[in-house]
Amino acid sequence: MKGIGPTRLRALLNFFGDIQIAWMAPHDALRAAGLSQKIIENLLHVRNHLDIQKEIDRATDNGIDILTWDDPTYPKKLLEIHQPPPVLYVRGKFQPEDEIAIAIVGTRRITPYGRRVAIQLSERLAQNGVTVISGLARGVDGVAHQAALNAGGRTIAVLGSGIDQIYPPEHRTLAEKITQSGAIVSDYPLGTPPEAVNFPPRNRIISGLSTGTVVVEAGKKSGALITATFAVEQGREVFAVPGNIHGVQSRGTNYLIQQGARPLLDSEELLEFLNLEVVAKRHSARRVLPEDEFEKTILHILGQEPLHIDEIGRQTGLPIEKVSATLTLMELKGLVQQAGIMNYILAD
Repeated sequence: MKGIGPTRLRALLNFFGDIQIAWMAPHDALRAAGLSQKIIENLLHVRNHLDIQKEIDRATDNGIDILTWDDPTYPKKLLEIHQPPPVLYVRGKFQPEDEIAIAIVGTRRITPYGRRVAIQLSERLAQNGVTVISGLARGVDGVAHQAALNAGGRTIAVLGSGIDQIYPPEHRTLAEKITQSGAIVSDYPLGTPPEAVNFPPRNRIISGLSTGTVVVEAGKKSGALITATFAVEQGREVFAVPGNIHGVQSRGTNYLIQQGARPLLDSEELLEFLNLEVVAKRHSARRVLPEDEFEKTILHILGQEPLHIDEIGRQTGLPIEKVSATLTLMELKGLVQQAGIMNYILAD
């Protein structure tokens, strides 16, 4: 609902301790929680007119998963950014290997040069088990998604509309194919039309899901440059493909290079940046020993700060013997490593 984003939702959770209590809170309690009169009136209006169960059923009937911050399958990389979206609507599935991902974005008015580059980069990444992230738009985005699929890889599309409102309409078939080898994702409610104001905010999700962002072609003022800006703010690497200094579609990428982005001259540079030898070994281990729900739950809470096995058990709610057995298996697979006696972190 308008007026309550990640920051205000966190504040409500801190004040009430539970989202359902916050949702059902009376006017005075909402005021005490710091909401303005206008936002309170909006909340009460939505509360009186929204059938939550009907909305959930609507998503389920359309094969859409609804993920929140607390869901074990919520993308771990996205949780690391400032103000991650509280709710994600997903068709398709996130997989553990999607944590190694590169965003490929650019202009809708793609040139033959840009098309060749986008295809080459996407295919090379997909062939090496790297997920390609983009925004399903015309031009560079659509080419990147299709090239990843053609190479037998995974790709994820982030929408600037409700997940049931595919835009542009000519990409509906492409979107359906993506759900079979990746996912289409949105943080906008079902039924949200593809309005222009929706697209810049969704770009933070594209960069947030990615290890690095590549801008293939872009004008000086474009959504791709907004994505690059979000990537910098999120501490992610930005690559830009150099282009003709007279070409309108290269003004944005050349500007990014001038501002400090890494010029990308070859797809091998991306593979070196990702340290794909390590990635390949982990993918191989995961194929031999598939991840289960227990592993996903543990991966969701681990980071680079050591966590004791007892604390892992407390946070996951799993029996300690199950936690111990699962961690042992995860060590063999290179997913986690010990950092002191009975303390664990994610593997490098």
